[in-house]
Amino acid sequence: FIDPFPGSVMARYSRETLKFSQVAILTDKKSAYSEGLTEVFQKKFTELGGKILGVEAYSKGDTDFRAQLTNLKKLKPEGVYVPGYYQDVALIAEQAKELGLKVTLMGGDGWDSEKLFELGGAAVDGSYVSNHYSSDDPSPRVQEFIKRYQAKFGSSPDSLAALGYDSARVVIDALKRAPDMSGPALRDEIAKTRDFPGVAGTITLDDNRNPVKPAVVLKVEGGKFKYVATVAP
Repeated sequence: FIDPFPGSVMARYSRETLKFSQVAILTDKKSAYSEGLTEVFQKKFTELGGKILGVEAYSKGDTDFRAQLTNLKKLKPEGVYVPGYYQDVALIAEQAKELGLKVTLMGGDGWDSEKLFELGGAAVDGSYVSNHYSSDDPSPRVQEFIKRYQAKFGSSPDSLAALGYDSARVVIDALKRAPDMSGPALRDEIAKTRDFPGVAGTITLDDNRNPVKPAVVLKVEGGKFKYVATVAP
């Protein structure tokens, strides 16, 4: 899926499942990814009747977030949305804990790295993130993919492995339908992809050739991402 979708997913999950009514945001002002997720999260959370108490900003590579976190703590949010990358998020989580900001942190697929747990430790426990796929998803399609991947590579597939696998299969499926092997013929058939059964969700390409597909919500517990739910587009 394209970047704005996970912002909507986490807004819905925090409002409808976690039942948060007031949250704040800490965004990377120099990242189009972070700003895009922030914009959509704000819009969706507000549409659902929630209130954004405040937005603080940082720049990727910063190491001290205490001023922003202190400002957010004064607002008394129920959760803080941090659509950044794992290097920054780990430090943010540690400093939030240090300052006594005891709220649920939320994020997107930029958190997806084993290094998040190495760098953030217990400080990231209890957080929620949206992502493309989860190896804990009980779907038979997902579990069969994991079994075959482990047999071939000796490790568990991450979300990028799942997306790469789905991408190749979408191309193969289009090749089977194409009248010939030319680029234009393949392009046109890929664009016609509808309800394709991917391991990272059922895929349909829209009029702009962007994939419309579900996201998963994961909870950070004990140094792992644990599958919680699948959210449809």
